[in-house]
Amino acid sequence: MGNFTFNKTDIDGVYIIDVKTFGDKRGYFMETYKQSDFEEAGLKYNFVQDNQSSSTRGVLRGLHFQKQFPQAKLVRVLSGEVYDVAVDLRKGSPTYGKYVGVLLSAENHRQFMIPRGFAHGFVVVSETAEFAYKCDEVYHPEDEGGLAWNDPDIGIDWPDVGELNLSEKDTNAPTLAECKMEF
Repeated sequence: MGNFTFNKTDIDGVYIIDVKTFGDKRGYFMETYKQSDFEEAGLKYNFVQDNQSSSTRGVLRGLHFQKQFPQAKLVRVLSGEVYDVAVDLRKGSPTYGKYVGVLLSAENHRQFMIPRGFAHGFVVVSETAEFAYKCDEVYHPEDEGGLAWNDPDIGIDWPDVGELNLSEKDTNAPTLAECKMEF
C-alpha cells in the first residue's frame, strides 16, 4: 500500500509499520502518514493531537494510559533509538496483559500503531532520542493511569541500557493485578 508496509503483530490491532524512504547523497524523503493508505489497511483514525518528547539514555517513560479517554497512538522516533512497548488492557481480549515491543529508530524509520485500550511506554537505548506521536484523543492529565514498568505478570523484556531514569509517578505505578485496569 503506497509507501507503507503494515506488519501485523501477535496482538490484534497493533502494527509495526515500515516506511519507504527515498534518498540520495543529499538526504532522504518519506511520508510518515497518509490517511488513505492507513484506511486502506483498515486503520481508520482521526488524529487530533501531535506530541513530541526528548529524553536521554535510560529514561523510561510509562507504562501510561488514559482511563475514560483512551488514545490510539501512531509513534515514531525522529532521532536516536527507543524500545517501545504496548500492553493490551482491552476487556475480554485473548491477549489481555500481553505486550508487543519493537525497536524504533531514526535509522529504521519504523512506526508503531497502538490502538485504544493499551498501556504504552518506552526506554531510550541511544544517548538521546526524540520521540513523536499522533493521538486520536486529546490528553487529559487528570485521566492518566499507569502500570509498573517491571510488572512480573506482564514480563516485558526491556533491553539493558544501564541505569534507568524514571519519574516518581512511574517508579510507584501499580501492577496490573493491583489496578485491574481494562477498557
